[in-house]
Order: sequence, then structure tokens, then C-alpha cells
Amino acid sequence: MLKGVVLSVGASALFGGMYYFSTLLEPLTGEQIFGWRLLLTLPFLTGLLYASGDTAKLRALFGRLRRQPSLLLALITSSALVGVQLWLFMWAPLHGRGLQVSLGYFLLPLVMVLAGRWVYRDKLSRWQWLAAGCATAGVANELLRIGGLSWETLLVALGYPAYFMLRRHLGTDHLGGLWLDMLIQLPVALLFIGAAPFAPFVSHPALWGLVPLLGVISATALACYIFASRLISFSLFGLLSYVEPVLLVLVSLLLGERIGANEWLTYLPIWTAVAVLVLEGALYLNNRRAALAAA
Repeated sequence: MLKGVVLSVGASALFGGMYYFSTLLEPLTGEQIFGWRLLLTLPFLTGLLYASGDTAKLRALFGRLRRQPSLLLALITSSALVGVQLWLFMWAPLHGRGLQVSLGYFLLPLVMVLAGRWVYRDKLSRWQWLAAGCATAGVANELLRIGGLSWETLLVALGYPAYFMLRRHLGTDHLGGLWLDMLIQLPVALLFIGAAPFAPFVSHPALWGLVPLLGVISATALACYIFASRLISFSLFGLLSYVEPVLLVLVSLLLGERIGANEWLTYLPIWTAVAVLVLEGALYLNNRRAALAAA
């Protein structure tokens, strides 16, 4: 279990580091960084796909596509949903919108809980209802403050659940499905990189080392994340996922963004909601450990 915990925290640290790393890649735009990241990560993901043995699921998916060509539209939609998230992750820190994106990641697990309740009829515990209430208070303050949540926050908080639910509906919630999502994005990535991909490298030679390093960080983070999900329990994996948005906030503050006085009533209730979910998960794991020890 310890190895899984280390890998999960390491993945979050690498994703947080990549958030900051993107600011070192000037004069590349967020779109160009997204393109290079995908282009350099896809070969590694291909190797991981073969190593994991999920190629059989990918072949089955291609078989379904041959029998049902209309499935292609749904697969393109799935790819677009995750692609825009990967782009936003690279774009936000370059444009001073890191805090808005981090807020979306804090809201994400709460939206997932509510989606599970209303879409899949999951039962919510008292802790989860309390967390949802706290988050609602934070969202209500933001609605009163500026009339709504930022588009970056909404894109993360609503876009990822839509992506996960679509993958579940399509039966593509496996490594082969993720690989296909990335492959479909490849033409867009090449378009973003541009017809003269190495032109910025000539005027900024440091990019020759920094851009490949971006691929290494992205690929390593992805590997740690996938292997961690297979080494520890789902509950513990979910709890550790909160490490990443905390790091994103720290990186955003490091880059010069600030939480305004009137924004604290948005952030504090949402952070409280996250703390409630973490506490519930910790109590669950402790009770489960005690029950196993007594058995």
C-alpha cells in the first residue's frame, strides 16, 4: 500500500510541477504546449498500453467501431471532452487563471458525488450531504459576488464528470479508451504546434531541453497515476486525489495570483467541503481496518 500512496502523491506533485513548468516555456502559447505535451506523451502511453495488457480491450473497441460506425461520433465527443481539459491545464497558468482552475478541481469530487446521486441513484451519507451544503454556500457567494462561477471553474467541475459518465456509458473506461481519446486529438495537437514547429526553438534554444522534459514529466505523472490506482483501494485513491488541487493553488499563488478578500467566502466553504469528504474517507478506512483486525 505504501508504494501506491507514494506513487499517487508523486503523480499529484508532478502534475502540480507541470502546472508551473508551463510558464517556463515562453514564447510557446498554451495551445502549442498542449500540442507538444500530447505528441510526446502518446508514444509512452502506447508502451504502457502494451505493458498493461489492455490491448485486448482496445481491439474489442475497434471491433465495435467497425460494426457500429456511428460510435465514432461518441468517441470524438469523448476525446474532445478530455482534450479541452488538457488544453486548459496548460493555458490557465500562462494567463493568470490558475486559481479558477484549481477551484474547479476542488469542486470536481463534489459534483461527482451529486452526479452519482442523481444520475446513478447512489445513496449519499450524512457527511456527503454536509459537504454538498458547504460547497453550495461557497458557490452561492460566488454567484452573489460576480453573478456566476468563472468559465474555467465550470469547465473543470462539469466537464470532467461529463467525460467520465460518457466513458462509462460507452464502455471505454480503461487504458485503451484513454489511448484512443489521445490518438483522436493528435491532428489537433499537430495543428496547434504549427507548420513551423521548431521556429520558437531557434530564437529560444532552452526549449530544446525544456519541451522534451515536459514530455518526461507528463509521461511519468501519468504512469504514477495509473499504477497507483491499481495498488491502493479506490477510497484511499480518491482521498489522495485532493493533493493535486492543493498544489495547484500553491503554484497559482507562487505565480503571483491572489485570493481577494471577498473571495474567501467562496474558497473557505468549498475547502471545508473537501475536508469533510476527506474526514469521512479517513473514518471509513479506519473502521474498515479495525473490522479486518477484529475478524
